[in-house]
Parts: sequence; C-alpha cells; structure tokens
Amino acid sequence: MIPALRSAYNGQFTIEKYKTFLRELDSAVGMKIDFRVCETPVFLPNNLLQEMQNTATEIIKQLNTPTYFKESASAVPERYHVPNEAAHPLFLAIDFGITRDDRGKLTPKLIELQGFPSLYGFQIVLAQTFQRLFDLQQLNFLLSGLSLDHYIAILKQALLGNLDPENVILMEIQPETQKTAPDFYCTEKFTEVKAVCITSLKKRGRKLYYRKNGKEIPVHRIYNRVIVDEFVKKNIAIDFDFRDELDVEWAGHPNWYFRISKFSIPLLQHPNVPRAFFLNELKSYPDDLQNFVLKPLFSFAGSGVKVEITAADLEAIPEAERANYLLQEKIDYTPVIETPNEGSKVEVRMMFIWQDEPLAVTTLARLSKGKMMGVDYNKNKDWVGASCCLFEKF
Repeated sequence: MIPALRSAYNGQFTIEKYKTFLRELDSAVGMKIDFRVCETPVFLPNNLLQEMQNTATEIIKQLNTPTYFKESASAVPERYHVPNEAAHPLFLAIDFGITRDDRGKLTPKLIELQGFPSLYGFQIVLAQTFQRLFDLQQLNFLLSGLSLDHYIAILKQALLGNLDPENVILMEIQPETQKTAPDFYCTEKFTEVKAVCITSLKKRGRKLYYRKNGKEIPVHRIYNRVIVDEFVKKNIAIDFDFRDELDVEWAGHPNWYFRISKFSIPLLQHPNVPRAFFLNELKSYPDDLQNFVLKPLFSFAGSGVKVEITAADLEAIPEAERANYLLQEKIDYTPVIETPNEGSKVEVRMMFIWQDEPLAVTTLARLSKGKMMGVDYNKNKDWVGASCCLFEKF
C-alpha cells in the first residue's frame, strides 16, 4: 500500500529468500510454525494507520462507559462468570478490513473486536525477522512511539504485575498443540511466563497450583488464553470452576472475552463500523440480506460464520439460540497488496494494552485471496496468511 516500498520489496523477493525467512523465523521462535506465514509484510501508509488508531480509540471510548458496562453484563454466561471482575480489559484487539471508498481512498472497516489477548510475543519476532531478512530496518512496527525495550517492559508489567514469573502462568488448553504455540514460546522468551495446561492445575482451598520439576508451585496470577468456545466443544474437565472465589490475579480478566466481542458491534456508532443486528431483536430482515453475513457471537477463528445466507437459513435457527447470533453487513475487502499474480486482501488488527489508559502497541495482519481470511478459504494460494505491518517512522 506504499507503492515505492511494495515495488522494491517485490523486486527483490525470491522463493529461496522466503524459504530462508521461514527457517530463520522458526529458529527465532524456537519451534516449527504450523500455520502459514505470508510472503510479505504489509506496508501501511501513515494516514491509514492513523485513521485505524483514531477509529479504534473512538470505539474504546464508546465501550468504556457505565451504560455499556451495564448492557454487556448479559453477554457473560453464568457458567463462565469469573468473580472479581476488572473495570476494563487488560488486552484489546480491534480488527479492520481494508477497503476503498467511492473515491478510491483506502478506508478501514471494523470486522471484529475482542477484550482478549492476541499474539503480543510472536508479532514482535515476526516483524524483526522480516526487517532482518529483507533489509527493512528503516521501518517501524511498534506504535505510540514505543522502543522495543519499552514495549517489553510494558508487556512484562501487564503479565507479571509485581510478581515472580514462577508464580505467573499462561493458561491454555494443551498449549503445545495450539496453533498459537509460537506466541507462547515468544511470550516466555520476553517475560519468563510459562504456558501451563488448564487440566494440570490443582485446586487446594482457594489456591491453584501447577507442577514444575516435580514440585507444586502456587499460582498467583494467570495470563488467560483459554477460549471458552474450545473449552466447551472439547468438554474439558478441570479441577476448579471458573465461578470459584480463588486467590489469583488475572492478567486479562476472562469476563472481558464476552463483554468486548462481536456482542459489542450492534451497539457502536461510527462511520467505519458496519451495520449489525442481534438476530433475536430483528422484527424483519434487511431487504439487502445478500449483503450480510451470519456470525455466532462467541466463536473463534471464523468458526461457524456463514457468508451466503437466506431468510430460510435465519428461520432455521431455534428461538432459544437466536440471541447468540449476529447479522453483520459484509465488508468488501479490496485486494490492495500487489503480488506476482492476483492481489491480496488485508485485515489489520490494532493491538492495545490497557493499564492506566488504552495504549496502542503494535499490529497483526492477515492476508487472503479467498472469500474469507480463514485457512479453508486460502488453500493452494500464495501471498496469504499471517503477517505484520511495517510503516514509516513518524
């Protein structure tokens, strides 16, 4: 999206250099990366980056009100309502699809948002590897004027608080098998916080413990990476209940996974936010139903999203389930990334860490040539997959 940078990058790109990049990335992370990493970073123009950051900030303001806090209480299922809720999420991710308006101007449109952690470790290693292998050190990947040392200090403070890393865990379901495992390795590299399977935790009174070198270690703080949707689908059995009063701090309170989510979108008012409706609140369907997608409120990685829908599809959803679905206006992604063949579409995630105030720290990008961003829509395609954004320093 910055023509001079794109032309120079594409001109020096070779498959051999890309294969070297992937080997170097595996080495830097400390494991073989199973998901597809794209051939290119996204060269993000500063005016578009600024518009995304401004839009994200305005969205956060709309969500940081007593009214929204009251309205979003119903989003948290009773079975997963964790006590001692924080006043706001510690981590916040806001996803934008890149489009062009009627005048041809690049415009971000909100896709999704989540009050839940993203790849705060892996994205740093990915950007550094792109910089090193493709001689892009003159570009930046951190926001808000952050240096790398400052970013790592903020991340460590967010995860650790003032605790010893031994008493802080990254909690996930079988972390070594997750596609996000590379991020867990990078997180440990930067913060010393280790990934621990939720099923291995033991509850004694109000305390949780994990085993390390044959010893039980008390858990004082949890960096929660458990996706409830996966927890439910896999029928995971654990030694405690999410509703238990536990002597632990949360590095990202779990309730915010529900409070700030697709649930938020119908309640937002902004030119860069698409029309969206809770299915159970619709008295009639939009006349242009072909311009909408159907999304389950709390699925992840695009699971359950239906792109081509009819009124019959909507009528087939049982009354008791309709409150758990969102009808959202389609976003017409523009293939803005020039590649050796067809152009790639882009989705950019603005990543925040919210301690005293929401702070934009870095980005995540995904590229696609299919109908959606998911792997299933991009099989046998190149210049697609996980990436990062690089931009000129300003």
